[in-house]
Amino acid sequence: MAAAGAIVPPLNQRPIKNTIVLFDVDDTLTPARLAVSPEMLQLLSELRQKVAIGYVGGSDLVKQQEQLGTKEVNVTTLFDFCFPENGLSAYRMGEKLSSSSFIEWIGEEKYKALVKWILHYIADLDIPIKRGTFIEFRNGMINVSPIGRNASTAERNAYNAYDIEHNIRPTMVEAIKAAFPDFGLTYSIGGQISFDVFPTGWDKRFCLKHVEAEKDRPDGVEYTTIHFFGDKAFEGGNDWEIYSDPRTIGHKVEGPEDTMAQIKELFF
Repeated sequence: MAAAGAIVPPLNQRPIKNTIVLFDVDDTLTPARLAVSPEMLQLLSELRQKVAIGYVGGSDLVKQQEQLGTKEVNVTTLFDFCFPENGLSAYRMGEKLSSSSFIEWIGEEKYKALVKWILHYIADLDIPIKRGTFIEFRNGMINVSPIGRNASTAERNAYNAYDIEHNIRPTMVEAIKAAFPDFGLTYSIGGQISFDVFPTGWDKRFCLKHVEAEKDRPDGVEYTTIHFFGDKAFEGGNDWEIYSDPRTIGHKVEGPEDTMAQIKELFF
């Protein structure tokens, strides 16, 4: 862990010039909702000596701290750029950048109608088990889980298999789209048990505006090469938009071990 927080060159002095490497979190840097391995942290520390690195995830900073940091080490010291909630919250070299608000964008009345519909739908949903926190309110989105985010790891694994077989989440997403066709929302399935709901355009590509703004700083860097690594790199997955964006070089991974292998092949 000490190596992960090692002193790094300034952003404009990284040996591989004008290059940033961005990572999804769940099933890319870490197993879903579990902690990062020491081996991954060591590799990221070594990579950071060569290029700028950052992560972009749908969860808030608290959850990403649990997965990527420790009580002694703040996650914002381990990456040059941290983009919780798809970059709607953002940190650069440990400093908080400007943020955007979902509730301010959608308005209270539309938000209440959306939440009421979702809770009714889940109440009537016949699945093997239900736990708690079916809607998690975040700064830049809401996260919806038919089983509930309080499910244990074993329950998450079982639900994920059930969801794949019975298309619970895809079916629910299509039903919401039909119910609220004019709300201007995008629905993105990620992880094992949930999907995100956010304004169209507020997907993981949102973080790129912070990356592009770097060139306007006095000591800034124009990042002409942007790599992105993610596991949900398919249409409807929550990595698809940034993975397929013409500004990025997308790398699809099958889990943290694959991520490490691809990093080593590309940069070492």
